[in-house]
Amino acid sequence: MADKEVPDMYTRLKRRHSRLFAAAEAVGEAARAEGPLDSKSVQLIQLAAAAAIRSEGAVHSHARRALDAGASAAEIRHALVALVSTIGFPSVVAASSWADDILEKEE
Repeated sequence: MADKEVPDMYTRLKRRHSRLFAAAEAVGEAARAEGPLDSKSVQLIQLAAAAAIRSEGAVHSHARRALDAGASAAEIRHALVALVSTIGFPSVVAASSWADDILEKEE
């Protein structure tokens, strides 16, 4: 099971802006339900997007969510390595490091 610990800042912001967070979560749920992709595929895609924008928090979140959706550590790492020709080696190394923050807790 993936690490369920949510960052304190996220929790505080969610409490302060509960309607905004509820709306954002509803949009995300609607987008994920809109097509034929399974949850694991969607999470790996979102992980790749998080890596592309170099968002450490989003990489952590989507690595956790991908694990919860049934992705293996090897699949998560492959999803990131596959980005090397698109987002570049330094971005892949950074994202891999952030994903390992989550994955190494599982291994």
